[in-house]
Amino acid sequence: MSTLVSDSLASDPLASSAATWREHGAHEPVVPVELIPPPRGTGRRERVSALRRRHLMREQRALATYAASRSPERGWPVADNHVVLAFFRGLLRERRSEVFWLVALNALAAGAALVVPRLLGNLVNAVRAGGPGLSGDLNRLALLIVAVVCSQALLTFLAQRISTIFGQDLLSSAREYIVSTVLRLPLGRVEGASTGDLVTRVTRDVGTMSRSVQFGLPQAIISGLTVGLSVVAMLLNSIVLAIPSLLLIGLSGFQVRRYLQRAPKGYITEGSTYSRINTTLTETVEGARTVEALGLRDLRVGAGDDDIAVSAQAERYTMTLRNLLFCVIDICFNSPRVVTLLVGAWGFSNGWVSLGQITAALLYVESLSGPLDRLVGEMDRLQVGVASTSRLLGIAQVPEDRVAGPERPDGPHLVGEDLRFAYREGHDVLHGVSLDLRVGERLAIVGPSGSGKSTLGRLLSGINGPRTGSVKVGGVDLVALPLELLRTEVALVTQEHHVFVGTVRDNIVLAREDSADEAVWAALSAVGSRDWVERLPRGLDTVIGSGNQALTPAQAQQIALARLIIADPHTLVLDEATSLIDPRTARTLEGSMNALLDGRTVVAIAHRLHTAHDADRIAVVIDGRIVELGSHHELVAQDGEYAALWQAWTS
Repeated sequence: MSTLVSDSLASDPLASSAATWREHGAHEPVVPVELIPPPRGTGRRERVSALRRRHLMREQRALATYAASRSPERGWPVADNHVVLAFFRGLLRERRSEVFWLVALNALAAGAALVVPRLLGNLVNAVRAGGPGLSGDLNRLALLIVAVVCSQALLTFLAQRISTIFGQDLLSSAREYIVSTVLRLPLGRVEGASTGDLVTRVTRDVGTMSRSVQFGLPQAIISGLTVGLSVVAMLLNSIVLAIPSLLLIGLSGFQVRRYLQRAPKGYITEGSTYSRINTTLTETVEGARTVEALGLRDLRVGAGDDDIAVSAQAERYTMTLRNLLFCVIDICFNSPRVVTLLVGAWGFSNGWVSLGQITAALLYVESLSGPLDRLVGEMDRLQVGVASTSRLLGIAQVPEDRVAGPERPDGPHLVGEDLRFAYREGHDVLHGVSLDLRVGERLAIVGPSGSGKSTLGRLLSGINGPRTGSVKVGGVDLVALPLELLRTEVALVTQEHHVFVGTVRDNIVLAREDSADEAVWAALSAVGSRDWVERLPRGLDTVIGSGNQALTPAQAQQIALARLIIADPHTLVLDEATSLIDPRTARTLEGSMNALLDGRTVVAIAHRLHTAHDADRIAVVIDGRIVELGSHHELVAQDGEYAALWQAWTS
């Protein structure tokens, strides 16, 4: 078998690659056979038993996923419930006055609404009692009811207004916290974790949390307050009529408790399956050409189908939890109507309650069912929101990859000593690299793909800290500098770039917002982009970014380089920064940058060897080691690795 594979690899690498993928794709079904419903025609008892087994198995899968999310080997963790509660408590504590008015106005509105059934009960008693002053009593009661209803309407309006303001303010703070948390993440950890998981958390989970914070939390407070006051009103009206109804409603507490114990784990499992779907989809889209070249379309579609099947099982579990909850609640919430009427008839016949009390009790039971239904609905929404918030706050638990110290550099001299680095434990990418950069020199780092050039650039710019050794600027470790100071010392520009939604000016002055237009135009001139910016409809005030003025990849990279020039660090690490620009434009750009960057230290990870030709020194990196170091002419004369690369480039 191995011989056949070797022969296939030698004769047709593409075919063997596809075969490898197909062999990798042949795995056990992602959904166990036990989770597939029995065929039609199976007996009812067996189907019910199979349904119960499937539910328990889904519960075990949810528990396993939840347990794994506490401290995942890779990817992003999920915060504990106490962290979520502390987060919400902090948000509420910062808004004590808003919470006070939210509770007070809703309590007054609910209290006014609960006065009406009692007044109607008094009206019934007055009519039944009769008497010479009945007409006047009825008129006074009617006017009082109208006044109470009008007061309730006004209080409800004010309560809804404060609820809306409270929800929007809460949402704003929650989103700001999440954005600041995401921006704080160590870049190395972001790149090493699942992109699909992070995207899911900052899109779907943020949206879910937003709805819970904006609507769920205020409505839960309002509904809970209304339910509590309704119970008090029922007891004040008649204990005999209230107790049986409240006992029936209380029976639902067992199922509510069961739901609250299981739902968070189920919803966190749901969220993890959405992350899995997004990860597979992102990989397929980014690797579309590879998928097409190797004929992997069916495999990738199958992988997506598997992810959806797994997600469907997670959703079936939470749906079953909701169905069980709502079945119990429907029975417990609807039965009190009948029980109140029966107990009322029995109590009235014995002279324990009046007809007006029965009328008020029935109205209270009827008015209680609405807030209870809303409270349960908001509880479900809050459970979904808590799960999403747990996933979002899990990002905040990612440990810092550095601790800023008090020392500050005493100059721009950058030195790397005995640098070793591993993306996976036990697999070093760099092996004892040492590099002493002369202040103001242009150093080019060249070598084959996968040799460790970009990794070395990341260490020299302070993106990652070395496993052993150190990178120091002015005698201070880069990773011991505060990030805002680090980026004024050393900056990294990669072939990746980003244009933010905003004006051209806004995109360029991000690092130094007080920069004058003259400095912006000078930076644009330096990167050879002044002409096309001047031709834009509004020049520097032209809005670019998603949905606005479109830029070519080369133009977007030029904006990123101009942004870097405005930042004005003394050392620049260019990791194939011009690889997306055509050779002629790149040559012009690099030439113009040479004049501007006089006096700065520049480390250029070379994609095109003409960059190395212009450098003061060239470091040749092979298999994570610097094997040659010198000027272009010195290395060509040595007839070593660089000479071979240069000959291949120029031939």
